[in-house]
Amino acid sequence: MERQNGDGLDPLLAEVRSCTRCELPLGPRPVLQIAPRAPILIAGQAPGRRVHESGILFDDPSGDRLRDWLGVDHETFYDPGKITIVPMAFCFPGTGRSGDLPPPPLCAATWRARLLAHLEGVRLTIIIGKYARDWHLPERTGQSLTETIADWRTLWPDVLPAPHPSPRNNRWLARNPWFRDDLLPLLKSRVGEILST
Repeated sequence: MERQNGDGLDPLLAEVRSCTRCELPLGPRPVLQIAPRAPILIAGQAPGRRVHESGILFDDPSGDRLRDWLGVDHETFYDPGKITIVPMAFCFPGTGRSGDLPPPPLCAATWRARLLAHLEGVRLTIIIGKYARDWHLPERTGQSLTETIADWRTLWPDVLPAPHPSPRNNRWLARNPWFRDDLLPLLKSRVGEILST
């Protein structure tokens, strides 16, 4: 992926924030957090309804859990110079029968590579959920998400696949205590190391 300098990011962000390509139930409201030199990239799914209303990523119980996983406070989490958050889609996609709809593929196809090309110093990419996994680790799409996450040591310490921190995944977390016991302490340590240097 060709790297670009940070000077071209502002016009690109203006394009993203004025995007109306998708027909969405609540209309467009692109939400992302990005800075070229941020050392941590969170590759998420898509904003939920609450984030659509607030305009603040992970402004919900999922965010509380994610910040706990990382061992960071609000101030650190929302500092784009420390943590870049680029979901697979930037607007709330709507609600289906079993939760929020998947991120519309058009969003990633239109913007993702162009935005990520501006990132210059990512030392840790946290890939949240199946849709982000499929984009960032296409060679793993034949696996279940649990298999990919369980194989995290082969990607560590630069990449970490993770489940979505939503309360909807409480059962998954209960069935997979190794994620909490083995992986999260290392994640907190890695994040602390990166942010302190």
